[in-house]
Amino acid sequence: MARVEIYVKSTCGFCFRAQQLLDAKGVDYEAYELKWGSPLREEMIQRAHGRTTVPQIFIDGQHIGGCDELYALDREGKLEQLLAA
Repeated sequence: MARVEIYVKSTCGFCFRAQQLLDAKGVDYEAYELKWGSPLREEMIQRAHGRTTVPQIFIDGQHIGGCDELYALDREGKLEQLLAA
C-alpha cells in the first residue's frame, strides 16, 4: 500500500471530507495537524509548490492536491491505482 500523508487543520471541513474518503477506503495515512506557528505549515507550502490551503495530500511523496482533487481522482478511478502502488 502506498504511503499517504495529509496536512490538516482540525476545524477544516474539507480536511474532514478528505479523511472520511480515505477512511472509507481503509487507507492508513499520516495526518499532520497544522497548529498556529507550526513549522509544518512551511514544510507543507514548500512540498505543495506554494499552495497554502488545507488539506494538502501526498501519495508516495507525489503531491495530488486538496480535497477536490482527491475526490476527482476517486471519481476517475485513478485513486485506487495510486494507492496500490
